[in-house]
Amino acid sequence: MKTVVKIGAGCLGVLGTWTLLLRPRQNHPGWEGLEGVRFAHRGLHDISQGVPENSMAAFRRAVEGGFGAELDVHLMADGELAVVHDSDLTRVCGKKARIEDLTAAERKDYPLMGTEETIPLLREVLALFEGKTPLVIELKVERGNANALTDAVMKALEGWNGTFCVESFHPAALLRLKERYPWVIRGQLSQNFMKGSETGNLSWPARFILTNLLTTAFTKPDFIAYHWKDRKNLSLRWMRMLYGVREAGWIVRDRETMEALDRDGAVSIFEGFQP
Repeated sequence: MKTVVKIGAGCLGVLGTWTLLLRPRQNHPGWEGLEGVRFAHRGLHDISQGVPENSMAAFRRAVEGGFGAELDVHLMADGELAVVHDSDLTRVCGKKARIEDLTAAERKDYPLMGTEETIPLLREVLALFEGKTPLVIELKVERGNANALTDAVMKALEGWNGTFCVESFHPAALLRLKERYPWVIRGQLSQNFMKGSETGNLSWPARFILTNLLTTAFTKPDFIAYHWKDRKNLSLRWMRMLYGVREAGWIVRDRETMEALDRDGAVSIFEGFQP
C-alpha cells in the first residue's frame, strides 16, 4: 500500500511540475488584432506566376488580397535585416552564400528563384504593410545572434504604425523579448522534432524539450505556433485545455484544415491556395 501511495504521489508531482512548466503568459490584449486574420506564409507567393516566396511581389499580393503575411528575418553583416527564409541562399537564389555574410548592397546580386525579384529588407516590407494588414515576424537566429537579431528587429519596428507579433523556434529570442520588450506579442514556434529529418543538429534532449514546449516556464509566450499536423502533441493540448493558450497553425495548404483550425480558434498561416 505504501508503495502505491508513493507511486501516486510521484505521478502527481510529475504532473504538477509539467503543468507549471507549460504555463504561458495569458490574455495579451493585442491578440484581438490578429484573430480572424489569414496569414500568407512567406507572402502570397506563386512561383508559377513568377512570384517567389518572401519577395516584395508576394507581399504586395498579400496586401492586395486583404491577407496578413508571415515572413522570416535574418541579421546581415552590416546590421541590416533581410527577409528570406534560408540562411544558405542556394535554394532560393541558386548561389552558395550565407545571408549573414552579405550586406544590403550585395543582396541585390542574388535574384530570387530565377526572377527579377531580390531579397527584400525588413524596412521595405514594413513600409508596404504600414497601416494595413498584420504581420507575423519570425526571427531566424544564426550563430548565436538571438539578442542582436531581436534588438535590431525591435529597433526597426519603433514607431511603425501596424499590427504584428514576433515568433521564433529559438527560445533565446523569446527570452530577449520577455526581458527587454514585454509589450510585444511573442510566440514559440515548434513541431514534432522527434520524427522526420528536419532536426538540424539538435540533440535528443533539445528535440524533446522543444517538441514538448518545456521552455515555456522561462519564456512565457503569448501563443504557440505549431505545425498543424502535430497538433495532437500532449503538451500543446494540455496548454489549450488548462490555460487557453493562443495558437497559430502552419503550414495550412487546404480549406478543410483551415476550417478545422477556425473551429478551435486558431490562426492559420497558409500557403498554396487562396482562402
